[in-house]
Amino acid sequence: MAIFYIMFSGIGLGLGILLGYIIRQKLAQTQANSIETKLKERIEKVKEEARNIILEAKDKADKVLEEAKAEERNRKTQLDKLESRLLEREELLDKRQLELDEKEKESKRIYEKIQQVKAELEKLQASELETLEKIAKMSITDAKEELFKRVENNYREELIAAIKKLEGERKEEIEKKAKEIMVDAIERYAHANVGEVTTTSVDLPSEDIKGKIIGREGRNIRHFEKLTGVEVILDDTPNNVILSSFNPVRREVARLALEKLMKDGRIQPAKIEEKVAEAQAEVREIIKKQGEEAAYETGVLDLPPELVHLLGRLYFRTSYGQNALTHSIEVCLLAGALAEELGADVEVAKKAGLLHDIGKAVDQEIEGTHLELGRKILIKYKMPEEIIKAMQSHHGNYPVETIEAAIINASDAISASRPGARKENLEAYLKRLASLEELATSFEGVEKAYAVSAGREIRVFVFPDKIDDMAAIKLAHDLAEQIEEKLQYPGEIKVTVVRETRAIEIAR
Repeated sequence: MAIFYIMFSGIGLGLGILLGYIIRQKLAQTQANSIETKLKERIEKVKEEARNIILEAKDKADKVLEEAKAEERNRKTQLDKLESRLLEREELLDKRQLELDEKEKESKRIYEKIQQVKAELEKLQASELETLEKIAKMSITDAKEELFKRVENNYREELIAAIKKLEGERKEEIEKKAKEIMVDAIERYAHANVGEVTTTSVDLPSEDIKGKIIGREGRNIRHFEKLTGVEVILDDTPNNVILSSFNPVRREVARLALEKLMKDGRIQPAKIEEKVAEAQAEVREIIKKQGEEAAYETGVLDLPPELVHLLGRLYFRTSYGQNALTHSIEVCLLAGALAEELGADVEVAKKAGLLHDIGKAVDQEIEGTHLELGRKILIKYKMPEEIIKAMQSHHGNYPVETIEAAIINASDAISASRPGARKENLEAYLKRLASLEELATSFEGVEKAYAVSAGREIRVFVFPDKIDDMAAIKLAHDLAEQIEEKLQYPGEIKVTVVRETRAIEIAR
């Protein structure tokens, strides 16, 4: 029984194992089928997504292709239009070229016709001269001699004066050469001068601002005048205030400070002090800049910074209305040019010319003449002795010891005395020109007169129906005599009488 039980147990166990294996295989197969199904579904999904992407990409590619084709069509249209324009221009150019060719041919024909007419006129002129010679029984040479004799008899005294004048010119050759050198230097280095005054006008944004400038009981204007050292004039002129002072540096500080106060809008003692300090700083910067620019412009670049600063102060200094810094630069350049022509020391001449009025930078604050102050300044900053000798004699207080000193004197005189440089000389110059024109227009038959070439020439225009050619010659002679008798002038004045005859006809 036990054996059968064991056998049945073994058989049961084997069947159980077999059944478990079969069940396990079934489960594994089922699970594998499930995974494969999922994989297939995922693959199908991926394929679907890929198809969608491909379709989308294809749509985009089609759109891009369509846009490219549209752009290509647009460009082709533009190219066609451009080609059409070029063709039209080419046709227009061809047409113009044909017109030019026609005009050139016409011009040649006209020129040939003019030459023919000219030749015919020359023949007629020769024929008329022969006829006149036969009628007058006198050749052209004889007629010229007779005319010259008459002119000689009428103008014998003038011819003698002209001969004396020509003889005198031989004695002036040395002076002429010197004048040529000076004129060349003046033409190369003359600066424009602007007349300076003792007042500065400041425009106001409105008339109400005058009340703010005055302040309560006048405290603002008193404080402003005390800090700047200028007089503030509030007259009846609308929207305008006048700053008066003989010191141009103070006027500039006051102008800048007042403009800053008006821009800020708050005008009170504290603000006035602040803006005046800012204006003083700006003016110091302007002085520095002007000094550096003067040194750079003249090529004198090895001066101590203190002398450059003093040069900048000359920008706000005037002499007879002439700006002192502009005058110093002009003297420097003139002296350099003259020294180069005369073989002198150019560097010494230029430095002495630039620094000859350096004392004017401090003569309003320190007692003494600008010449002595300038000498002390140059000695203080250890300028070479030859530069001091060259600058110290330009007012005649010291003897002229070197050729550079003579050059500085000449350059200073040229810069100060040329027309327009200083107020007094400018007024005399304008008065002389007015007198010259007034004298010319006083003659009968004169239409208008102009003094030109700085008063060295007077050009007189006459009425052609009142003054003939011989009368024009006599007018020039009489006017020259009147100028010699009634006017005072240096050198010579050339008198030119212009008589113009115009023949006008209208072709209809």
